[in-house]
Amino acid sequence: MITLTVKKAFMPQDTAELLRKFNLQKGGRVQEVIDKSVIDYNLQYAPWETGSMAKSAYAATQIGSGQVRYPGPYAHYMYYGEVYGPNIPVFEDDSGVPTRFFSPPGQKKHPTGRELQYSQDVNPLAGPFWFERMKADHLQDIIQEAKDAAGIK
Repeated sequence: MITLTVKKAFMPQDTAELLRKFNLQKGGRVQEVIDKSVIDYNLQYAPWETGSMAKSAYAATQIGSGQVRYPGPYAHYMYYGEVYGPNIPVFEDDSGVPTRFFSPPGQKKHPTGRELQYSQDVNPLAGPFWFERMKADHLQDIIQEAKDAAGIK
């Protein structure tokens, strides 16, 4: 009779070695691929007037950290799709249409209960909760990219 220890035969001694072998360590190649893919796919779903907020994640995110960041004072309410106020209209011409809005200094903005209206001229999928909507459409794509980075078929 012979007893084979399968675990020792197929598992490296050190778990860190196994994680390294498949690029799964914290901040490793697989996490970098996932982070970059999330940002790339989110571009299709994030609000896009000039593209600056949607693209800001490339500079603000430490690729490989597992956290995608959208900086800026308005990213939060753009994500949740709700107008924050108070917003006082400013009329700079005689058209009767406000050219911009401002909030009095020192007053904290709060949700107004009104939904934001997203322009879909440049980005037809623009809207709130872009990460959740992107995941519903591209989760399997991201998983496949992660598997490819790990060398898993």
